[in-house]
Amino acid sequence: MFDTRQLEVFATVARTGSFSAAARLLHCTQPAVSQQMRALERQVGGPLFVRTGRGLHLTEAGRILAERGSELLDQLATTHQQVSAIATHDIGTIRICAFPSANVSLVPAAAAILAEERPQLRLELVEEEPPDSFALLRRGEVDLVLSFSYLDEPQDEATVNGMLSVPLLREPLALLVPAGHRLAGRERVSLTEAAEERWIAGCVRCQRALHQACGAAGFVPDITCSTDDNLAIQSLVTAGLGVALVPRLLLSFLQHPGLRAVEVESAAQRLTALYTWPDLIRLPIMRATVDALISASAQA
Repeated sequence: MFDTRQLEVFATVARTGSFSAAARLLHCTQPAVSQQMRALERQVGGPLFVRTGRGLHLTEAGRILAERGSELLDQLATTHQQVSAIATHDIGTIRICAFPSANVSLVPAAAAILAEERPQLRLELVEEEPPDSFALLRRGEVDLVLSFSYLDEPQDEATVNGMLSVPLLREPLALLVPAGHRLAGRERVSLTEAAEERWIAGCVRCQRALHQACGAAGFVPDITCSTDDNLAIQSLVTAGLGVALVPRLLLSFLQHPGLRAVEVESAAQRLTALYTWPDLIRLPIMRATVDALISASAQA
């Protein structure tokens, strides 16, 4: 019988290629990692690693264990998630993980619907962006994930393998400008009209979408600042430090009176979907939660 903790440490070492890097990721000491790996090698009866200079390479036994061990850990995590979810749902709790703009728009709207339909249902909310949100779902720490991607962005199928996906939103992007900006009074603009502007960028995935949209318009954006804080983006734009390209869902909670949103002629869109496990969707309270999120998205 394998020790699951040893398998988790081994998988991290195999992925990072060193005991020290694995220790940093696991928030423990390098000697503790070495001790776990020596114990695992004693259990399997032979070496799992070969030292090559400053790095490690897997032996054939290590390679097989890395492949099969990862599958086993995924299966254990899924089983734990499903058992934990069913036990939790016996007392009427749904754990939702959503990205920031969904947590301040879609989730409260869905919660209001559920409060009317199922007043005893309790929601636990977590804020995280993909791919970290998917890791929470796979580890059994949440029951449902609200995730986003951008049109034509490649999807990592391994990340969502086995999960049920329900599309919710397709949002066009809007241009945020200060109230006194030359484009502020326009209903609709082309991105080329903002080619000479300085830009405030969002998260890493949002930055890629910005570069793609501007590239399609024939220019490279001059990004002077980047942040994944939506309110900070609004403040930076209002202060005249740049313009920003944002999904329209963000317009539902604009906080600054000195800010204007202008429609953009662009094919770029943000896609929002929810993810859960197929077995969970059969539970009445999970089905009700999914239905409430679909309704909230239709009204967004």
